[in-house]
Amino acid sequence: MKAILFVGHGSQLKEGNKEVSKFVENMLPSMSQELIIETCFLEFETPNIPQGIEACVNRGATDVYVIPIILLPAGHSKIHIPAAIDEARLQYPTVRFTYGRPIGIHEQVLDILVTRIKEAGIDTTAKDDDTAILLIGRGGSDPDANSDFYKISRLLWEKLQFKYVENAFMGVTAPSVDEGVERCIKLGAKKIVMLPYFLFTGILMERMAKWVANYKEQYTDCEIVLADYFGYHPSLQDVLKDRVEEALLGDVKMNCDTCQYRIDAMEHIDHHHHHDHDHDHGHHHHDHDHEQHHHHAETTK
Repeated sequence: MKAILFVGHGSQLKEGNKEVSKFVENMLPSMSQELIIETCFLEFETPNIPQGIEACVNRGATDVYVIPIILLPAGHSKIHIPAAIDEARLQYPTVRFTYGRPIGIHEQVLDILVTRIKEAGIDTTAKDDDTAILLIGRGGSDPDANSDFYKISRLLWEKLQFKYVENAFMGVTAPSVDEGVERCIKLGAKKIVMLPYFLFTGILMERMAKWVANYKEQYTDCEIVLADYFGYHPSLQDVLKDRVEEALLGDVKMNCDTCQYRIDAMEHIDHHHHHDHDHDHGHHHHDHDHEQHHHHAETTK
C-alpha cells in the first residue's frame, strides 16, 4: 500500500492552513484511488509530520512518499523533513520511506506568475520598457534557495517583454523590498508590479499591503501595483503531481552542488570519505544502510 504524505509549511493564521488542506482535497479526484493520501504540517498546525506518518501507517501503508508543498529547497526541506523521516524509519522499520522534492523551478510555476501579473490588469504580451516586475520572496539564509529565486525571476524575464524583472526579499537577506522598489525607480520604471512569491496568505501579505500604501505616498511619479500572491493556483496541482510521479518512479533529483548544508558538511569530512559518499542529496535520506555506514565511518575514524 502506497501513501502520499503532503507536507505543508503551516501558518499562524488558520486561514493559511485551510488553504493547504483545500488544495490537497481538490487534487484527490485526479489522483490514483489506490493511493493513501494524507496532509500534515511542518509547524504551527497539526497533524505534524510524525502524526502524518502515523496516519499513513495506520491506514496500512507499506511505502510512504513524503512530498513537501514548499516553494524552494532550504532548511525545512533539507534538514527538518529528512530528520523527521529518519526518526520514522527507526519507529517503523518495515515501512519504506521515499522523500520527494520541493516545488522548485518548474514551467507551471512561471505560468502561474504570469497569470498573477495578468490578473493585476497588466498586458503580459506587450513590449514594455516602462514597467518593472518586482518578484518578492520570503527570504532566508540558504544561498541555494535564494539563487533559485533569482533563476525564477530570470526565467520569468525570458517569458515576458518587460525591460526589468527585479528581486527583493521580505526579510533575512538583501535586497529588501525597500531596496527593490528604489532600484526599480532608479532604473526609470514608471510602473512597478509587486509580485509576492508566497504560497499562503497571512502576515506577509498584511505587511505587504501596508508597504504598498507607503510606496504610493513616497513615489508619486510612479504607479505601484500589488499583484495577488502566488498561492495555491489550480496549475500548482500539476507541479505537485509531477513531484509525486517522480517519487513513485524513484527518480527524485535533489540539487546538491550549491547546497550550503552540503558544502559545510563536506568541510568536516576528509577527502577519501567525501569521495566515497559523493552521491545525490536524496540518497543519504533514502538509504538507511548507507546512513548507518556513514555514521560508522565517522565514529571509527
